[in-house]
Order: sequence, then structure tokens, then C-alpha cells
Amino acid sequence: MSDFGPVLPATLRSIGFNKKELRSGITIDAPVQRVWSILTDFDRFPEWNPFIKRISGRIEENGRLTVTFHPTGGGSTTFKPTVLKAEPNRELRWLGRLWIPGLFTGQHIFELNPVGEAKTRFVQREEFNGIFLPLLAGSLGSGTARGFDEMNVALKAQAEAKAT
Repeated sequence: MSDFGPVLPATLRSIGFNKKELRSGITIDAPVQRVWSILTDFDRFPEWNPFIKRISGRIEENGRLTVTFHPTGGGSTTFKPTVLKAEPNRELRWLGRLWIPGLFTGQHIFELNPVGEAKTRFVQREEFNGIFLPLLAGSLGSGTARGFDEMNVALKAQAEAKAT
């Protein structure tokens, strides 16, 4: 992961043939344990998260989740991804797809990296592929990108408010 200042605005870039990555990051003035506890307290998402309105399910490898995204200016979309990795205080990763494999797949990743003992560099990213990617890339670069940034700012506010 590259170093960035307090905020890394969401950017969509190609990472291979018919593959794109959306990446956004923020530095949070709170330890990784606090950020992780907020990020994995799914019951409270509706209270603070402007982008991922609801998550339910098991936070464990091969666990199934139900995730409802609601980008600003767009409609809600619900996916039922499978958890690929759940490493406490470090990374949560899931794989979701639209209808059947090959049409549109997204691997959503939350990374928490300690900066000393009292700060966290939080990166939210998603790797997309599939035959529908060219049709959906415009919304990924606008509404979804804005949703990543809005969620990151809201997570920072939650973690820093609890730190005081």
C-alpha cells in the first residue's frame, strides 16, 4: 500500500484486461482495534454509514453476508457475498457477484494498517471484473466512488468521537 496523506479520494483504475479497481483511503486518529470494532458492528451501520446501509451475516471465512449498498443519488443494491478473509484488526474481504459467475463480480476489501499506536490508515477498495463491467464502469467511478469516500469520512468521525 502506498503512503498517502489524511485522505486518498476514490479513484477507479484498470488493473488488467476487463478488470478495474476502485480505491479510497483515510487516516483515522484512533487505534486499529477501535476502527475494527466499528467496522464489524453491523447492527449499527444504519446509524452512521451513508453508503453500506445494512450488513448481516457471519464474519468468518466462508461465512455468508447480506450487504445493502446505497450510493448517493442511486438506488439500493443487495448482494449476498461470501467472506474470503476476516483477520481481526487487519482485513475484511468478501466476494460478491451479480446473478451468475462471469457477469459482474466484485471483491470488496477493507484494510486497516496501524500508524503507531493511535492511528489507523484505512483503505477501502474493490476489484471488479466480468462481462458487464464496461456497462457499469460509469456508475462505479461516480456514485460508488462517492459512497466509498462518504463511508470513510463517516467511519473516521465514529472512531474519533469514541476516542475522546
